Amino acid sequence: MMRITPVTRFLLLVNIVVFFFMSSSLSTLVPLFDFQDLEDMLGLHFFLAPHFRFYQLFTYMFVHAGFTHILFNMFGLWMFGPILERVWGGRRFLFYYLSCGLGAGLFQEAAQLVQFYALMSSQVPHFALSNLLFYAQEAGVALNTWTTVGASGSIFGVLLGFGMLFPNERMFIIPIPFPIKAKYLVGGYAVVELLQALFMKGDNVAHLAHIGGMVIGFFMIRYWQKHSAQGYQNYGNGHSFFEQLKQKMGNNGGNNHWGRSTHSPSNGTMGDRKADWDDNERKRKAQEEIDQILDKIRKSGYNSLSADEKRRLFEQSKRP
Repeated sequence: MMRITPVTRFLLLVNIVVFFFMSSSLSTLVPLFDFQDLEDMLGLHFFLAPHFRFYQLFTYMFVHAGFTHILFNMFGLWMFGPILERVWGGRRFLFYYLSCGLGAGLFQEAAQLVQFYALMSSQVPHFALSNLLFYAQEAGVALNTWTTVGASGSIFGVLLGFGMLFPNERMFIIPIPFPIKAKYLVGGYAVVELLQALFMKGDNVAHLAHIGGMVIGFFMIRYWQKHSAQGYQNYGNGHSFFEQLKQKMGNNGGNNHWGRSTHSPSNGTMGDRKADWDDNERKRKAQEEIDQILDKIRKSGYNSLSADEKRRLFEQSKRP
């Protein structure tokens, strides 16, 4: 956790803590409060339901329905969040993450409104839009069960952000035996979610919320691109993130790999020259190790690195 960027680490911890408090085993330790009520309190209700509160548009993205649900969402955040946070900075990344989650919630509210209208139209003769509030009050108990939880909308936005910033980065996705460019992976996810939203009814998955997170993320990134916002960088125009990282660490001109002079003073002693030579040789070996790590990423993907290789890569990337 110490190697994860600060905002990503904070988001991971909040989601895990909330999930822990919602676990049924904790309720036995504190019997005075049913922690399962947290889902009803923090989950996003349909806006015409009695239990709807505006704050739920933000809190719902920190609540998950089960272990598998939080596992896949947090894995996506752990995998792609630190990369975007290093590119944009913590404040911009947090704003992007929450905005995608908010957009996903609004898309889900719109989808539920269409669903409720279609349901009433099929069951109530001469149903009119003006009667929507009346029938919503009558069906309040049932509408309270229309609850949306999970960070999936934000995670799909994060996935889209990675695909837009690093479109040509190759990724290995199990069980596909060959690497796929990020732009094709993100596009494929979007198409699958859209098809599932249109044709898979009743699977208890908010597919339109996922689409909503990606739509909001797309327009935010396009806005930043057009306005050249401070802190925004585009790594998609023929230069990969890892190639630019290599240039940052190793291409400062001549033998000056790390921003310090490699020439010994003209009046230096033999001991000074020996120390400078040893220092330069140590830097050269460190650069060779980084080059090998970057070559490994290009061939097998970032996840093929060992923990020590990842640590060395990001330690070197932070050096001036």
